[in-house]
Amino acid sequence: MTTGNDTGRRFRRFFGLPLAGIALLIFAGAAQAAAASPSQWVKSFWPTAKAAGISWSVYDQALGNFTPDPDVLKKAGSQAEFKSQIWDYLDITVTDDRITKGKALLLQYAPQLAAIERKYGVDRHYFVAIWGIESHYGEVLENPKIVKSTIRSLATLAYQGGRRSKFGRTQLVAALKILQRGDVSPAEMSGSWAETRGHTQFIPTTYNAYAVDFDGDGRRDIWRSPIDALASAAAYLDKMGWRDGETWGYEIEFTRGFNYKLLHGAGSKSLGEWQKLGVRRVGGKNFPRPGDSATLFAPAGAQGPAFVLIKNFSVIKRYNNSDFYALAVGHLSDRLRGGDAFQASWPRDERALTSAEKEQLQKLLASKGHYDGPIDGKIGSGSRGAIRDYQLKVGLVPDGVDSVKVLKHLEAGR
Repeated sequence: MTTGNDTGRRFRRFFGLPLAGIALLIFAGAAQAAAASPSQWVKSFWPTAKAAGISWSVYDQALGNFTPDPDVLKKAGSQAEFKSQIWDYLDITVTDDRITKGKALLLQYAPQLAAIERKYGVDRHYFVAIWGIESHYGEVLENPKIVKSTIRSLATLAYQGGRRSKFGRTQLVAALKILQRGDVSPAEMSGSWAETRGHTQFIPTTYNAYAVDFDGDGRRDIWRSPIDALASAAAYLDKMGWRDGETWGYEIEFTRGFNYKLLHGAGSKSLGEWQKLGVRRVGGKNFPRPGDSATLFAPAGAQGPAFVLIKNFSVIKRYNNSDFYALAVGHLSDRLRGGDAFQASWPRDERALTSAEKEQLQKLLASKGHYDGPIDGKIGSGSRGAIRDYQLKVGLVPDGVDSVKVLKHLEAGR
C-alpha cells in the first residue's frame, strides 16, 4: 500500500530523477559510505531505535549483520521512464486469471469474509480485489525475484542517504516496532524492494496504524495470514470513509450534443444533474441513488469508456493515490461479483505522448494563440482548455485530451 504515490502498482514503481539529482544521490551515498561502514552506521542508528522503544536484542537480530542491498540502491536511483495508457494497466491487473482465482477464493473464505464485512462495513469484493492486484492473492510473496527483506531494504535506504533516506529511516523504525511487538520475525518480514509488504501491501507506518489481528492468534500477520491482511485492508478503507452499500462509480455514455467541456473542471454534481446534462448509465440502467454526488472521468476522452465516480472511488485512492489503480480495483471487484467488462472499447491504437511530445504540443498550441502557460510537458487544466479550444476550431470532438491525433493536426499546420 502507498500513500500519495503514482500510477498503478506495477506501472507505479518507476521513480525518476534529473541527471543532476542522480549525481547528487550517488555523491551523497558515496560520502556517507566513506564516513561510516555499515556496521558503524548500525551502531550510530541505535539511539534512534532505542528512543522508539526498540530493545537491543530485537535491534541486533534485525541489523547485526546488515550489508546494503545493491539492487535496492539501483532501483532507488532509477531514472526509468514508463509511458502507459490506462487500458495497458487494466490489461495486466484485471485479468481472466485474477477473476477466476478471486472467485474461487471468495468461496473458500466465505465465512471469514462475511465476518470482515460485518465488522468494517466494506463489501468483500473490494478488499479481495485489492488482494488480487497488490500481490496476486499472495502468489508474489513466493517469488524471490520480487520479494526482499524489509529490514535490509529500508536499512539500505537509511544508510545510503539521498532523496529516500528520510523515508528509509522512518519506515525502518516502524518496521522495528513490528518486530518488537512480535507480529513477525525479521526473516518473515518481506515485501517489495523498499515500500510495501504482505498480502495487501502495507508500508510499516500504515501497518502500525491500521493492521488488525482478525484471526485471533495474537499477531497482526499480513504476511502469513490472508485473513489478517484482508481485514487490515477493510479496516483501512473503513477508517478512510468507506460508504457501506455503495459502489465506486458507474460506466456511462453521453447523449448527442453533450458538452465535452464538462469533462474537465465541472466539479461534482448529483447523478440526477448529470443525467440532465446528457450523461446516461450504460445498458439503459438507472442510477440507484440519483442524489449521490459524482464527478466525470473519461481517461480516453470521447474515444473510450467514461465513468461517473462517487465517494468510494476516492476512498480507494487513499489506498493508492492513482486513478488507474482505483479504476482497476473497482472494475475487478465488479467482475468478481459477476459483472461484465466495460461496454465501450478502448482506443487501443492510441499511444501515450512522451514528455517531449507534450512539450511540442504546448509549443504549437501557444504559437496558435491557444495557450499561454509553461512549456513543461505537464498537461493540466490550462493545457486541456487550450486543446479544447483548438479542437473546436478545427472540428474535432472537444474533449481536451492530449492525443497523437491532436499533435499531428497541429504539426500539419491545421
